[in-house]
Amino acid sequence: MTQMQMQMQMQMQMQMQTQSASGSLASRPSASPLARVIQRGRRGRHARLVTVTVVLGALALAVFALTLMVGHTFYGPAQVMQVLLGDTDSEAAFTVGELRLPRASLGILTGFAFGAAGASFQTLLRNPLASPDIIGVSGGAAAAAVVGIVLLKWNETSISLLALGAALATALAIYLLANRRGFTGARFILIGIGLAAMLQSVISYVISRAAAWDMQAAMQWITGSLNGATWERVLPVAIVCLLCTPVLLYTGRSLGLLELGDDAATALGLRVNGARIAVILSAVVLLAFATAAAGPITFVAFMSGPIAQRLIGPGKPSLLPAGLVGAVLVLTADLIGQFVFNERYPVGVITGALGAPYLIFLLTRMTRSGGTA
Repeated sequence: MTQMQMQMQMQMQMQMQTQSASGSLASRPSASPLARVIQRGRRGRHARLVTVTVVLGALALAVFALTLMVGHTFYGPAQVMQVLLGDTDSEAAFTVGELRLPRASLGILTGFAFGAAGASFQTLLRNPLASPDIIGVSGGAAAAAVVGIVLLKWNETSISLLALGAALATALAIYLLANRRGFTGARFILIGIGLAAMLQSVISYVISRAAAWDMQAAMQWITGSLNGATWERVLPVAIVCLLCTPVLLYTGRSLGLLELGDDAATALGLRVNGARIAVILSAVVLLAFATAAAGPITFVAFMSGPIAQRLIGPGKPSLLPAGLVGAVLVLTADLIGQFVFNERYPVGVITGALGAPYLIFLLTRMTRSGGTA
């Protein structure tokens, strides 16, 4: 066989292999349409996530702007914009710049922090009841603050630091107790609920020994309030949101894998304990700083995640939308508490009134569906 014949034979074999490969692909007509359906579904879910996030962000900004305008004296958008651009000589400069702007900023930041932290716990533990309000993390901060106010007579800065440390210590205690003989979400929630009950008894005991003026300060703090908001309170929460939010968004894939269970997540290459600790630590830091700044605003962390998940649908992480839902809830509840009723109420009273019926509804639904929300 000549060299030319050998080359021609090799070319014919290559052509036959190419034709057989293309024929095998063509013989699977269902693969291409199925892939297109999957891709179309992914694009649709992603588009829905982006749309919902943009709408929630616009709504949060709208309520934020309304908070700056509404009060005993109404200031129009043009007057508010002048103050935001640095005007200090106008009539609205003090009211908007020194009173309303810090309050609105604290509301939007703490609401975002509570919402994102609550959704992180609920996704990690695969249970809508796994909110920091329910499992005792917020209770740890509240108990420490009451002790600092009533027994230690500390100042506001020291109380905030004490509440921060207590929230971190409470989350660590729950995690260590729940991680014995393997971590389970149900054990984490049950231990948290038990610890929350113990902390509530501590709060009740300390308040029963408090003087009238200390009791008033303690009750205002543990209810959750934006009264007396200052830039000194706003700045730490803003820094923590800027640092912890990217971490939670980065761990969104880890949360999706952890929802499948530890064995499946490990099989897919995830370091389960490291991912879980990163999520818990970031969420607790967000929650602790927000609680130290405004008190444990009840049920915001509990409601934000499920509301956001219903808006974006299944299959996508809801951390960013949940944070925006929390911001809208806090700002709206603060407006209601200030101007809807004859008396002014702290924001935590309004969110508690909204969250209690939702908790009853969720428990009823879980009971009827056999334990799933």
